[in-house]
Amino acid sequence: MSYLASRRNLLAAAAVAAVTAAGGGSAAIGAHRAPHPPRRATRRLLDGMSLAEKVGQLFVSRVYGHSATDPDPADAEQNLALFGVRTAAELVSRYHLGGIIYFAWAHNTRTPHQIAALSRGLQEAARTTGPRIPLLLSTDQEHGIIARIGKPATLLPGAMALGAAGSPADAERAARIAGAELAAMGVRQDYAPVADVNVNPANPVIGVRSFGSDPRAVAALVAAQISGYQSAGVAATAKHFPGHGDTETDSHLGLPVMRHSRAQWEELDEPPFRAAVRAGVDAVMTAHIVFPALDPSGDPATLSRPIVTGILRERLGFRGVVVTDALDMAGVRQKYGNERIPVLALLAGCDMLLNPPDLALAHRSVLAAVEAGELSEARIDESVLRILELKARRGLFEASVTDAAVDATVGVPDHLAAADEIAATTTTLLANPTGLLPFDPSEAPRLLVTGTDPVSPTGTTGPTTAVLARELTALGCRATAAPPARAVAAAAGQAAVLVCTYNVPEGESAQRTLVEDLRATGVPVVLLAVRNPYDPARLPTCAAELATYSWTDVEMRAAARVLTGTVRPSGRLPVPVPGRYPLGHGLTY
Repeated sequence: MSYLASRRNLLAAAAVAAVTAAGGGSAAIGAHRAPHPPRRATRRLLDGMSLAEKVGQLFVSRVYGHSATDPDPADAEQNLALFGVRTAAELVSRYHLGGIIYFAWAHNTRTPHQIAALSRGLQEAARTTGPRIPLLLSTDQEHGIIARIGKPATLLPGAMALGAAGSPADAERAARIAGAELAAMGVRQDYAPVADVNVNPANPVIGVRSFGSDPRAVAALVAAQISGYQSAGVAATAKHFPGHGDTETDSHLGLPVMRHSRAQWEELDEPPFRAAVRAGVDAVMTAHIVFPALDPSGDPATLSRPIVTGILRERLGFRGVVVTDALDMAGVRQKYGNERIPVLALLAGCDMLLNPPDLALAHRSVLAAVEAGELSEARIDESVLRILELKARRGLFEASVTDAAVDATVGVPDHLAAADEIAATTTTLLANPTGLLPFDPSEAPRLLVTGTDPVSPTGTTGPTTAVLARELTALGCRATAAPPARAVAAAAGQAAVLVCTYNVPEGESAQRTLVEDLRATGVPVVLLAVRNPYDPARLPTCAAELATYSWTDVEMRAAARVLTGTVRPSGRLPVPVPGRYPLGHGLTY
C-alpha cells in the first residue's frame, strides 16, 4: 500500500495542510520566525501512535554506514553489535526513531550525493513502517573547526571568525548558504549556532566555536544565524544551555562546573539564549555541566528541572524542542546510570534524547518509567507534539531529496565565492611593528611556511601549511612548505618564515621552541594562530602576528590574501588575548 493510501499518512497530509495554512511548513520557509502550527493537527497524528512509537520519536541515534539498506560489511557488523540490526533502515523500523544524527566517523557523510541517497533511504524506512512519521536528520555542521560534511560542499568560516568580522549580515548569509546545502542533502536540523560566550581562554571544548566574549555581540550573531538557517528550511539549535563558555573541563570527558553567580549568568551567559528564543529558534540543546548558582543539586543541566523547565521554559519562554547534548558523553554519565539518564532528562523537561550509548536500554527505560507511573503518558505526549510540530514547520511531511537539488545547491560557484567573500573580512592582523606586511607579490618574495598541520575537521581540506604556500604562490610569491624538523635549515635566504601555531600550551613546548629557533636565524617570523587566538601570549613576539580562527582551506585563502595585501585586514579580536591584546584589537594597512 502506498504512503498516501494509509490512514496515518492521510492524517499526516491533513496536518501538513493545516500547518501550511497556519503559516508554517514549507510555505513559510522564508519567514524570519515561523509561527507554531495548531496543536489540533499534530494531535491527530499523535492519537494514531502507540506508546512505543511515541517513545521512539523522542530518540535521535547514530548509525553506521553510508547507505540505509546496503552498508559496508564492517558497518553492518558494528550496527549488529550495538543495535541488534544490520542496517539503518532496520534501526528506524525497530525503534520508530524521531531522528538520526550523521557523523563522518560513522561513515554517513562521504559525498553530497551519497548523503542525499542515505537521507532518501532513511525517510523511506520511516514513512513505510510504524507511525510513518518522517525523520529529523541532523548533524553538527558549525563550520570552522566542527564540520561533518566537507568538500565539495561549501565550507564557511566558523563562529569566532564571524565574530572577528562582526557582521550579522555575513553571519546570516553564511548560515543561509549552509542551511540550503544541508537541506538539499536531506539534513533538516543543524546543531548550530553555538550560543556560549567564551570568556575563559583555557576552555578546552568551546573556544573558537563561540562567536566571542561579548554577550551582546554574541547574541546578535546567534540571532542572525538562526534567521539564516531557518530561512533555508533547516532547524537551528542554540547550544549549550545554560552556557558552556567558562569551563575548564571538556564535557565529553568529564563533568564541568560553572562557577558563575546568578547575576553573572544573567549578564554573561543568558543574553545569547534570550536572543535565540526571541529569534524563534526551533531547538535548544542542553549542556552537561553543573551550574550550582542555578541548581545546587549537583545534577548536570541536562537533567535539571530548575534549569530546563524553570529557566529555559518559564523564564525565557521557550516553546520549541529541547534536545540533550549527546547522552554518551561522560559529563552526563557521572552521577547516574545509562538506564536513568533518559528518564531524568524527560523529567527535567527535555524532548529529544540524543545518541544514548545503549539505545535499547534507553528505550526500555522510558517505557518502564511510563508503565511505573514515574513518567505520565501525557508528559511523553507533550514532547512528541513539539517534535511533530517542528517536523511539520520545516516541511518534512512534504519534503523530497533529489540529486537535482544537490547539483543545483551544494558547493555551487556562488556559494564558494560567498564563502571567500565572508572569510576575507575575518582574518585579524594583531601585530606588524616593522611594517613587514603586506608582502609585495610583484617582488616575488621567497617565503617558507611551516608549523602545525592539524587534521582537517572534515578530512577534505589541508594540509594547512601546503594550502597556505600554494595560495601565496598563486598570488605571486614563491612560497614552499617545510615540516618543523627542516624549517630552521630551510630558513636561510627567505624573505620571511610563516609559522602556523595551534593552541600553544603554557610554558615550554615544541611550538615555542620552533618559534625561538626560527627567530634566532634572523629571518623575520610571521605567526599565524590557526585555531585559538591566544597563542601569541604564549610565544615570543614575532615580526607580525595574525589570527585565522580555523585552518580550513577557506581561512587559509583569506590569510594569503591579507598577507599579500590583496585584501586589507579588517578582523577585530572577538575575545581578549590576556597580557597581549584587548577585545576589539585589530590592525589594517
